[in-house]
Amino acid sequence: MSMWKRLAAGALILMLSLGARAQDKPAAGIAVDKDKKTVSIEAKIAPRKINDPRYTEIFPIEVIATAPFPKGQKAHETVVTVDVKPSDVHKALESLGLKAGKPAYGEEGEAEGPELKLSLELPGGKVVPIEKTLVDKKTGKAMPALKWRFTGSAIKQPDPNKPDKVYGADEANNLITIFPVTADVVIQSNLTLKEAGLIKMETNKSVLPAEGTAVKLVLSAK
Repeated sequence: MSMWKRLAAGALILMLSLGARAQDKPAAGIAVDKDKKTVSIEAKIAPRKINDPRYTEIFPIEVIATAPFPKGQKAHETVVTVDVKPSDVHKALESLGLKAGKPAYGEEGEAEGPELKLSLELPGGKVVPIEKTLVDKKTGKAMPALKWRFTGSAIKQPDPNKPDKVYGADEANNLITIFPVTADVVIQSNLTLKEAGLIKMETNKSVLPAEGTAVKLVLSAK
């Protein structure tokens, strides 16, 4: 083989190698640590009051992470906002060897899937369980430890006249919900819709930094 052919072959091998690495690389805003079995997502502390005349009150927290307003359907009742596609988070969790289960919706069924631990990494490196970022509006007590499940999202067919299907969470821009108020989500807790009427949660201002502060949402496989 001539020198030029060897160089061309080497260049092709390099391009194929770089292409494979690019395919394995998580999307922007998402970091995967396979040794620690974690997926870290860039996030911001969400505002509790939405600057929109349709939202005249502050609603209890129902979700942990969604896209910012107005893109996120639940941006008025979330702990943090994220600018990543839920399906990319789904892929990142799969890269840890996890397999999505099944989301619950409404009063029927329970969230199914591998159990995760959810935490927030605050400025300075302090890590707190996500439950510590929430308090009961009446008692002021922190939310007890919950079980979080990698359910994966419902698959939707936006146009019944077309066969195209989409990852529902990418349309709703929901990432994590506390209650099964939607099946268009990647992660759900073990709480049911019945408990949503009994538990009214607010963000814990003594734990969380100011609204708009950049933090990391950490998903840990158990």
